[in-house]
Amino acid sequence: MRIVQPIGTRMRAGSTYGMRSERSSHATPAPVCPGRPRAAPLPRRARRAAACLAALAGLLHAAAAGAAGPWYPVTVDVWDPPFNESRQRVQREYVPVERAAKPWRICASIPHLKDAFWVSVNHGLVEEARRLGVALSLHQSGGYEFLDVQRAQLDACLADGVDGLIVSAVSLDGVNDLVARAADMGVPVVDLINGMSSPAIAARAAPSYWINAHTTGTYLRRLQAEAGRPIRVAWFPGPEGAAWVRDADAGFRAALDGAPVEIVATRFGDTGRAAQALLVEAALDEHPDGLDYLVGTAPTAEAAGPILRGRGLAGRVRVMAFYFSPGVYRGIRRGEIVAAPADGQGLVSRIAVDLMVRILEQRDHVRHVAPIATVVDVDSVRGWDSSATLAPRGFRPVFRVNAP
Repeated sequence: MRIVQPIGTRMRAGSTYGMRSERSSHATPAPVCPGRPRAAPLPRRARRAAACLAALAGLLHAAAAGAAGPWYPVTVDVWDPPFNESRQRVQREYVPVERAAKPWRICASIPHLKDAFWVSVNHGLVEEARRLGVALSLHQSGGYEFLDVQRAQLDACLADGVDGLIVSAVSLDGVNDLVARAADMGVPVVDLINGMSSPAIAARAAPSYWINAHTTGTYLRRLQAEAGRPIRVAWFPGPEGAAWVRDADAGFRAALDGAPVEIVATRFGDTGRAAQALLVEAALDEHPDGLDYLVGTAPTAEAAGPILRGRGLAGRVRVMAFYFSPGVYRGIRRGEIVAAPADGQGLVSRIAVDLMVRILEQRDHVRHVAPIATVVDVDSVRGWDSSATLAPRGFRPVFRVNAP
């Protein structure tokens, strides 16, 4: 199977596998370091050799991924009945199909690729499409504020005649009409990770962010009991209006109900690291001497470390996240982040592709499934297996997988 993987291009809002580099004849030349001569351009033969080496690196990465061994069987949570809001679920062993019966054409839409969480999702989707022998086109909206971009992408996928849609929606109900249209056309939609309110979805592969955040709040509650005093928290649940943010906010607050833990600031915002850094700075400015913990998204936790060090608050104000990323992993290993639940975003993305194939081929399938979240902290991080959650080091986003 051939993979087209754009390397070294900057992504714009709404970019897809068919995007072009932003370089043009009017591009600003790269800056020259003071005191250093400008490097001469490589000869054409050298440029060709470098391109061949890059292609070989991609093939070696694909071979290494295939040699890593199967990701299954795996124990998962299955909602019973599907989509129930009381989170009633049973644990089952999940085993995917060995190979798709035909090279189905699947379109996937995710919010962005601005942080490592969604890069891990990209990796899971791509690797499972390759394993199953199906075609995949992957689109990213550029951020949670670009609902119009995601809608246009999904509309284009439907017009292109794809067999199925995998959607991580940027809004709880913002694409419901498109999901209903897809269902009317016989195109199944799998709700991946973020959650949407449409009753027309065929299946959902999504961790419960209520559970994730509740688990984080329960851990924080234990830390408060060990400290033996009330604590004050700034809370960063993510972009307002997204279903997963609504669930996380409710779960975190439920866990802290009745505990001497006060949420003194709640800051909603996009999960780009730069946006979260601004929110962290604002919360610290508002409460310069009165915060014990910063708790929020993975980019929040990643952004908080340098800010706290710069303000001389490292160690005094502690950091937690309610989901995982490579930056959170590094922060826990360094002792800069206390803990976070690992919810298997790479694994659940693989499951979403398998679910789509099962639905298209009318095979038995669960309708609502998620990996089981486990808390990773400074005591457990050294022995934790990251393969279900994080993309391999050096992985670059892939936007198209061609079927054999």
